[in-house]
Amino acid sequence: MSRIAQAFDSRQWSVIASASAKAALLTLALPLAACGAGGFSLEKVDVDRSIVTSSTPYSPAAPASADQDSDQTTIGNAVSSADIKELGGQAVPWANAGTGSRGAITELVELKDGGLTCRRFSATRESFDGVALYKGELCLAGAGGWRMQEFKAL
Repeated sequence: MSRIAQAFDSRQWSVIASASAKAALLTLALPLAACGAGGFSLEKVDVDRSIVTSSTPYSPAAPASADQDSDQTTIGNAVSSADIKELGGQAVPWANAGTGSRGAITELVELKDGGLTCRRFSATRESFDGVALYKGELCLAGAGGWRMQEFKAL
């Protein structure tokens, strides 16, 4: 038998196995003993007051309102530039790269009332804050410009 094989004869295997079992038992028992001795308890946990942070005032209405105003302008531009006769009742898609919003303009009709030309429409707005449906009316003002008369969420 070689020297290496002689070093690990059957008598020594029982010693090694016994030592491994003791190490495993010790590995399991020590953490349990620490918990049992009061090493960790949720009742003893307290708020760490040494960490100081600051905050800024929360005002979500300002950015959302600015985004909605920008989207309203984009929708108005799409409504005013649409060729209603060519559309034949199809939806007009719109997108605002500045806000990331998009949608479609439907039910677009042109009305003439006493020399005033207006366009009524419905529009969807898909944005980070959800999907909304709007009704609006855009009328031709002096000098060939269009002005939003009504734009309300449903």
